[in-house]
Amino acid sequence: MIMNETIIISHGSGGKQTHDLIHSIFFPAFNNPELNREGDAAILDISGVKLAFTTDSFVVKPIFFPGGDIGKLAVAGTVNDLAVSGAKPLYLSCGFILHEGFSIEKLKKITLSMKQFADECGVRIVTGDTKVVERNSNDELFINSAGIGLIHKNAPRGKEFFQEGDAVIVTGTVGDHGAAIFSVRENMGFDTEILSDCASVYPLAEIALEHSENIRIMRDPTRGGVAAVLNEFIENTPFGIEIVERVIPVRNDVKTICEILGFDPLHLACEGRMVIVLSQAEAVSLVEKFRKTELGKGSAIIGSIRAGSKGLVSMKTIAGGERVVDSPSGELLPRIC
Repeated sequence: MIMNETIIISHGSGGKQTHDLIHSIFFPAFNNPELNREGDAAILDISGVKLAFTTDSFVVKPIFFPGGDIGKLAVAGTVNDLAVSGAKPLYLSCGFILHEGFSIEKLKKITLSMKQFADECGVRIVTGDTKVVERNSNDELFINSAGIGLIHKNAPRGKEFFQEGDAVIVTGTVGDHGAAIFSVRENMGFDTEILSDCASVYPLAEIALEHSENIRIMRDPTRGGVAAVLNEFIENTPFGIEIVERVIPVRNDVKTICEILGFDPLHLACEGRMVIVLSQAEAVSLVEKFRKTELGKGSAIIGSIRAGSKGLVSMKTIAGGERVVDSPSGELLPRIC
């Protein structure tokens, strides 16, 4: 339920306020079966061919950051939404909203970055749009992108297929993107540069889809981080999730930022990771496959689906206690993606 009369910055956080905005405004307005699945992409059946269709907008600040830029991020974010939906990404669009006075050299650099990364991902940018708005803020560039992909025969089945004991996998260290953006934005001066994990997850998604025909669900933990994704997983199910802190992969420099500023790494955005749920037996062998790849070498089983704790994400802490892991509330890091 939305308690505000106007939009506030946390409505774009990916946490509780975003959830409330979507469910109070957009779902009732646009109500239809494809939208109501609440996936990262709509699954469409067109004359017997199953396609995934997604769209996303990117407003990250700064537009150049360690490990990427807004152009690479736009391609990766859209490709990843298709990949976790069980689709092979094929075609993208891009819409540029440019502010008057924006540097042509920066625009060339960003479009070249998009082209190079799209080629790496095996997708083509086939249509787009450009608008210019008046010079009225410090913003430089926003990008909207949409994508189409072909659904794999083993696409995730849905959280309605959760079973007690199913494993929860994360495919690498968490919080890298959020920490990288914050460290450069605030000029924190660490000895080593924290890099965004911005990357296509499709190579790992393809491994997972070929590995099992019983994947329950896959998501990329962007805004709101792993915590938001886990809470979305169990919403409207009879299950809870229990995770174990000591096995969650977090880089030491990301831990340091979180300790200094009081952040939870589970709330920080990732842009090259997946969270996957499938049976415990299949998860063990899938993680072994992931770890043989560069992108998936940090993969780990971090917890499991639990009955008897409906709607609750809990974590066994390193200290031996237990705490609730909520979706983030408010806005930790605005303009993160």
